[in-house]
Amino acid sequence: MPRIPERYVRLLPGAALTAAGVAAALVLHAFVPDVGALVAALILGAVLANTGLVPDRARPGLKAAVKTPMRAGIVLLGLGLSLPSVLALGGPVLLVVAGGLVATFVATVALGRVMGIGPERRMLIAAGVSVCGASAVAAANDAVGGDDDDVATAVGLVTVFGTIAIPVLPALGAAFGLGPDLTGMWIGASVHEVGQVAAAAGAVGGTALAVAVVVKLTRVVLLAPLMVALGAWRRRTATGPPERGSGHRPPLVPLFVVGFLVAAAVGGSGLLPEEALALGEALQTVLLSAGLFAMGTGVHLPTLAKSGARPLALGAAASTFIATLTLAGLIAVA
Repeated sequence: MPRIPERYVRLLPGAALTAAGVAAALVLHAFVPDVGALVAALILGAVLANTGLVPDRARPGLKAAVKTPMRAGIVLLGLGLSLPSVLALGGPVLLVVAGGLVATFVATVALGRVMGIGPERRMLIAAGVSVCGASAVAAANDAVGGDDDDVATAVGLVTVFGTIAIPVLPALGAAFGLGPDLTGMWIGASVHEVGQVAAAAGAVGGTALAVAVVVKLTRVVLLAPLMVALGAWRRRTATGPPERGSGHRPPLVPLFVVGFLVAAAVGGSGLLPEEALALGEALQTVLLSAGLFAMGTGVHLPTLAKSGARPLALGAAASTFIATLTLAGLIAVA
């Protein structure tokens, strides 16, 4: 019987711990649906790390879990997109959605610079707020190269402010007399996580939920060009190789971004049966949860606490900015 190479044996403890963490996150999500599996996985990883329950022998496997499962999950995220449904929204709405995303990202990065927040952290916060929450943070971090505390801060902020939006936006939509269609578009264009969008729009009704999900997935489509832009930024600003001693700059278009676009084309083609799409969605959740759990085990809360109130203020400002800007734009084109 062939012997397993030592480099793979070293990964097994971390892989086993990651599998257990993902299972626990999925169980928690099943019992408390308002807690997303991705966020639960990150929190569980951080709890284990900061209570001394992560053994040193698990570190190599956890480090590997941060990259490979995460990238595979981002590729599968593309299967849930329906490009024809996105295009059916019409040019003016698409312009508002895309413009709101770009303006929010740029404004958040600029404000973060003024506030003295590091470039990696402010870019991850900008990506999470402007695109699609924890998934965008994870994807952007592959290009930006932030540390685990940067990731945890960004994911925590999009979780907090996205959750606040769940009751607030439907109430404001009713108060402003927007109607279900416009309220659904607003929720999809401004709320951070897909699950948060579904919860907020579902409170308005089926019509709002349908349009909100399509608008939200339109923002997910824009994750790919954002990754290319961030990759170009990192190549331009890098003073050394991303992996010490590698002698190579990060690629302009990461392979998993190409995979994401291919998956989006396949998922929107109608060639895959519903069962295959459902399986892809479930596997995507598992893979992204694995990556975020592993990231969580690298979070050092005393270091995170030192970040102070500035990231919190930036997250609040960015969330308010995208909600205000997209509402004004949608009212203008409605």
